[in-house]
Amino acid sequence: MGARTVPQLPVWLPPALLTLAVTLTDVAGAQLWRDELATWSAATRPLGDLVRLAGTIDAATGPYYLLMHLWVAGAGDSVAALRLPAVLAMTTAAALTALLGARLYGRSAGLLAGLLFAVLPSTSRYGQEARPYALATALAVLATLLLVVAVAPVPAGRRAGPRIRWAGYAAALATLGLTHLVALTLLPAHAVVVLAARRRYPDRRIVGAGLLALVPVVLLVGPLLWVAHGQHARQLDWVDPARPGDLAALAGSVTQSGVVGGLLVGLAALGAAVLGRSALLPGLAVLLPVLLVFAVGAVAPLWVPRYLVFVVPFGCLLAGVALAGVPLLPALTVVALAGALGLPAQAALRRTHEWPRSALVDYAGAAQIVADGQRPTDAVVYSPREGWLFLDLGLAYHLGDHRPQDVLLTASPARRGDLWAAECTRPARCLADADRVWLVLAGRHDDPLAAVPGAKGTALRDGRVVEQVWHPPGLTVALVRR
Repeated sequence: MGARTVPQLPVWLPPALLTLAVTLTDVAGAQLWRDELATWSAATRPLGDLVRLAGTIDAATGPYYLLMHLWVAGAGDSVAALRLPAVLAMTTAAALTALLGARLYGRSAGLLAGLLFAVLPSTSRYGQEARPYALATALAVLATLLLVVAVAPVPAGRRAGPRIRWAGYAAALATLGLTHLVALTLLPAHAVVVLAARRRYPDRRIVGAGLLALVPVVLLVGPLLWVAHGQHARQLDWVDPARPGDLAALAGSVTQSGVVGGLLVGLAALGAAVLGRSALLPGLAVLLPVLLVFAVGAVAPLWVPRYLVFVVPFGCLLAGVALAGVPLLPALTVVALAGALGLPAQAALRRTHEWPRSALVDYAGAAQIVADGQRPTDAVVYSPREGWLFLDLGLAYHLGDHRPQDVLLTASPARRGDLWAAECTRPARCLADADRVWLVLAGRHDDPLAAVPGAKGTALRDGRVVEQVWHPPGLTVALVRR
C-alpha cells in the first residue's frame, strides 16, 4: 500500500482563524467612540427616521446603517454586538486576501499575505469598530477576486459560464459602492485589468462585459452619490485639505502604526520588484485609490486615512510575494515580527479608538458619575451640543432612559432626521424649574459655568452655583444647583 497523502488545509483557513482570534480579543475593551455612537443612534431608529437621516446628513453611510438596524434588531446593541459584524467582515477579508493571492501568485504568497493582514493593527482597529470600513475592505477584495475570475478563460467542464461570473462581479461592485463610496476608486485599477485581459484574449468580449457590469453600480449607487454630494460640505467640514506630507504619513495612518506601515511598504515594494509587470493589479489597487483621493482631497474635504483602509489587503498581496521568495520559517518569522511591532498599537486601540490616543473621551465615566449622584428631578445640559463629540448620545447609550431630564431638548435627532438635537431658544424659561442640573462639557474646565457660551450659559449662571466638579478624560461633569 502507498503512503497516505496528508490533505492540505484550505489556504484561506489559517488567515481567517487568526484574524477571528485577534479581532475577538478584548473586542469590547474600548468604549464606543463618537463615530460608533453615530452608528448606534442611526441603527436604533425606526426605519422612517433612518430614511430621513439619509436624506439630511449621512446618505453615504445609509445602507450600512440599514444593515446595522437589522442586525441590532436581532443581536442587541451591546458594544460587542455592535462590533461583531466588523469582526466577521475582517475575517472574511483575510480569507479572501489569501484566496486572491493564491490565485494570482501561488499558495504560499496567498497564505503569507493573509497572515500578514491578520496581524496588522488596522485589521484589529477596523475589525473592532461599528463602522463600514471592515465590510468595505472585504467587498473590495471580493470584487477584485471575482473580476480576476471573470476575465479568465472558462475551464472545460465548468458550469459557471462568463455571464454568471460577471454577474457576481457586478453584484459585489454595487454592494461595495453602497457600503463605501470612496472604495469605488478601485474602478480604474479594475479597468486596467479588463483592458489587459482584452489584449491577452482578443477573441473575448471582455470590455463589453466589464461595461455591462457597471450598470448596477450606476443604477444603485448613482442616486446615493448624488444625494451624498449635496451633503459633502456639512458632513466633512472637519477635514483639512490634503498636503504632500499626508502621503508620506499614509502608511502609518492606515495601518495604525508607523513602524508596521513602513515594514509593509518595504515588503510590498520588494514584492512589486520581484513581480515586475505581474504586480499590475495589486499595485494599481493601492496607488490609484490613494492618488485619486489625494487629488480630490487637495481641493475638497475628503482626505481621511481610514477611508483608504480597503487598499491594505492589496499591499499585503505584494508583501506576500516578497515573503514567498524565502523559506516558510523565515517568512513566518517576518509575519510574527510585524505582529510584535504592532503590539503597542494593538494595546492602545483596545483602550480607545480616539485619535490621538491621548484624546480619550470617557463617555462611560461621565455617565457613571451622573448615575451615582442623580435624583429623579434632576436635569442635564450639554455644551456644546452641535459638535461632533455627541455628548448627548454618549450619555444616552450608557444610561438609556435612566438619564436626567433633557430640559433644553425641543426635537430629538431622530425627529429632526439628523445626528443633532434642537434645543430651546429661550434657555432661561426652559431651565426655570430645574433646581439641580448636571452639566456635561467637552474638555477640561475648572470653572464649568463660565465655559458655557451664549444664552444657555447666562441662564445657567443666573442664581446657580457649582456644587461639585469631576474631570473624566476628555470631559467635565459638574453638578449645578440653585
